[in-house]
Amino acid sequence: MDMYETIISKRDTRSYLEAPIPPEALRRMLQAGRMAGSSKNAQPCRFIAIDDPKVKEELAKCGDFAAWIPSAPLAIAISVPEGGRGEFDAGRAAQNIMLAAWADGISSCPVSMHHEACAREALGLPADRRVTVVIALGYKSKEQRSVPQAARHAWDEYVRFNRWSEDAAGDR
Repeated sequence: MDMYETIISKRDTRSYLEAPIPPEALRRMLQAGRMAGSSKNAQPCRFIAIDDPKVKEELAKCGDFAAWIPSAPLAIAISVPEGGRGEFDAGRAAQNIMLAAWADGISSCPVSMHHEACAREALGLPADRRVTVVIALGYKSKEQRSVPQAARHAWDEYVRFNRWSEDAAGDR
């Protein structure tokens, strides 16, 4: 599938088959995350690939809406330095990982770790690092909703040209 189709067809998935992720697909996902740009080329993101069920269960306790993480065959935690502003860079890396996964037919869903100390302990992170996001990955266990069923707001609600005004919305 071409890149545009990969981007517009990707949907978050929280229900996975038990099938493992092939090592070569994992390597592509991690490489895609590693190659994401970063502010001032600081490259603050570090990745932890998690397939151990016990670690996934511990990590699931660290997010308010993360109970489903253990059902994913794989999770990738993205860590940045404590006290820095690495969230944007982590978001770029996360999107690269999820798009690389989807290009290989692997579904994903990002989840926040609301309890940073819990996530740090679950993953054995040093005190100077924190988890910004965890991406659950696996082959989807049910069909995605089609684009009309998972529709976005209308174009005019999303897009403005030059300034925010009702007159600036619309097609060009």
